[in-house]
Amino acid sequence: MTTQISAPLNGTNIPDGETSGDAGVRIPLLGLGTWPMTGDECTEAVSSALEAGYRHLDTAENYGNEDAVGRAVVGSGLARDEVFVTSKFNRRWHGPVDSVRAGLEAALERAGLDYFDLYLVHWPNPDQGSYVQACESLVELTGTGLIRSWGVSNYKPAHLQQVLEAGLVPAVNQIHCQPLFAQPHVQEANAAAGVLTAAYTPIGRGSELLQQPAITRIASRLGRTPAQVVLRWHVQQGRIALPKSADPQRQRENLDVFSFELTAEDLATVDALDSATPSDSFMDADEFGH
Repeated sequence: MTTQISAPLNGTNIPDGETSGDAGVRIPLLGLGTWPMTGDECTEAVSSALEAGYRHLDTAENYGNEDAVGRAVVGSGLARDEVFVTSKFNRRWHGPVDSVRAGLEAALERAGLDYFDLYLVHWPNPDQGSYVQACESLVELTGTGLIRSWGVSNYKPAHLQQVLEAGLVPAVNQIHCQPLFAQPHVQEANAAAGVLTAAYTPIGRGSELLQQPAITRIASRLGRTPAQVVLRWHVQQGRIALPKSADPQRQRENLDVFSFELTAEDLATVDALDSATPSDSFMDADEFGH
């Protein structure tokens, strides 16, 4: 199952449901997160995921695995346009288009790819004061063939507002989002602007989330794993989810979330697990970045 993002060259990227237009770019709702895997471990995990049917891979300069992800894509035997690859760039490259392009070209060389389907500003780094300019540069680069669409990551509503006021609409804002830390204020700002929310760490870290009785009860009733329930919670509400797994069986399980549905009561039950406030972020984008 995919959802549509449109990436016209004028810099706006408006979600367009399941329809496609001339400038449309389709992004699978379920992808493979790859941090912190590197080297052969990462290449093997991505290769396994592609064999299982994944068609969306998420990497980044700071993950140190663009090369490993690229090797798996090239070695998969799949046509390049069958695999959606997202990457992200660091604060080092924020600035005018020549700077962002230099970072992009270096990333593509590491990956051994001709283009990325989606390229994101990894963190706003507001201390530099150039996160809007970085987005402006991405808009210019969408016309070069090096990226098909652009977006941001870890942008708070205030950061996103500055981008919107510059007349730019990212396709995606990738954020830490899971039932115990859903960041509804960020999701609401994204939706109001026509920006898709992508969730990294979508099933949490460790076992805290997946052992929640609210999750395990739903999983038991449906004959599903707790992770499948949480991933279904994401995609059923229109979020892109990027779970990381190197285990082939878990990869297949995580991908199998489109053959069942959660009830409205199930969704509300999972929603109710969120007790975090905006100040609870373990990595505050006003202070943390790279």
